[in-house]
Amino acid sequence: FTLTEAEHGFVVFEGTPRHDFDNPLGTIHGGWTATLLDSAMACAVHSTLKAGQSYTTVEFKVNCVRPITQATGRVRCEGKVIAAGRTIATSEGRLVDAHGKLLAHGVETCIILAPKG
Repeated sequence: FTLTEAEHGFVVFEGTPRHDFDNPLGTIHGGWTATLLDSAMACAVHSTLKAGQSYTTVEFKVNCVRPITQATGRVRCEGKVIAAGRTIATSEGRLVDAHGKLLAHGVETCIILAPKG
């Protein structure tokens, strides 16, 4: 997957599931879905940082709503900041197919780290 849009507090990643990502049951492994959502939610937070600041994910929760397979085709994952403070930021993500049907969604908490030095 790749980053396709970015603005302050909002990013979009798009990707295409492949059989390489299948779990033993023949659907896309939840780890791929979680990675895509984590990337979008965390990068939404990243887009709000000041020069020199960094961040890391503290926790995230993902809900897989529908199975994803290679036949699902290209997917879009939007990450959006809910709240960003001095040290903690929260964000949400939505993963949809080409028709806008919800596949998975999640929420994330990131810690914002002060510049070193």
